[in-house]
Amino acid sequence: MAPLLTTDSLFAGYRGKAVVRGLSLTIEPGEVFALLGPNGAGKTTTLLTLAGMIPPVSGSVELFGEPLPRGKPHLVARKGLSFVPDDRGLFMTLTTRENLKLGIGKDGRPVDELLEFFPELEKRLKVPAGQLSGGEQQMLSLARALAPRPRLLLIDEMSMGLAPTLVERMFSVVQQLAADRTVAIVLVEQFVELALELATNAAVLVHGDVVLNGPASDLADRPDLLEGAYFGALPEELVGEGPAPAVAANGKAPSGS
Repeated sequence: MAPLLTTDSLFAGYRGKAVVRGLSLTIEPGEVFALLGPNGAGKTTTLLTLAGMIPPVSGSVELFGEPLPRGKPHLVARKGLSFVPDDRGLFMTLTTRENLKLGIGKDGRPVDELLEFFPELEKRLKVPAGQLSGGEQQMLSLARALAPRPRLLLIDEMSMGLAPTLVERMFSVVQQLAADRTVAIVLVEQFVELALELATNAAVLVHGDVVLNGPASDLADRPDLLEGAYFGALPEELVGEGPAPAVAANGKAPSGS
């Protein structure tokens, strides 16, 4: 089965200046990929580029086997990509129901089916999105992104500003989607442990460069490497020019990588 998304030596940024450099990713159907890193690492810039909202500086992006339409996010959405931005991207004066209907389109999930993901929203269907709590707004943002039955879902900082119980609630839905393998997910998340528990593969981005990548379970087994990546203190054998090593549980690059 062909990858849903591939990037090759992607440089991404603004006004021709790259803040993400040489990013190469392959996202397979049903995969959950966690893109991690400290603030300012370039994670949101990466997602905006993959969603077609800003054009690449250089390199290539292929979505569903075709070149990504540059600067045309509506065409990217029609191809089967949904994006949950860190600001939730809701129409605050429209009701919960109206926001959901905007995402459904011709063959999307009906409102009743979307409420199965978040039954908490059923009593809030007539309430303007701007009057919802932060947790309800995040539920609505994710539900609306799921409305058109996307093949690929990008989620930027889903847990931002939410209480721990609500974070667990949101992650339970993403975990359900991952278990059903109905959609591939690229997840940017500040709760590293939760992200790695959910993800299949992961990468750590620091100052625009991928400094670690590999199976999420291997990265989760080496919290010392994650801490070193975040604070610029990786072991010398894992630091150098060229692509970041795929790190195995022993902290070494696997043979042949």
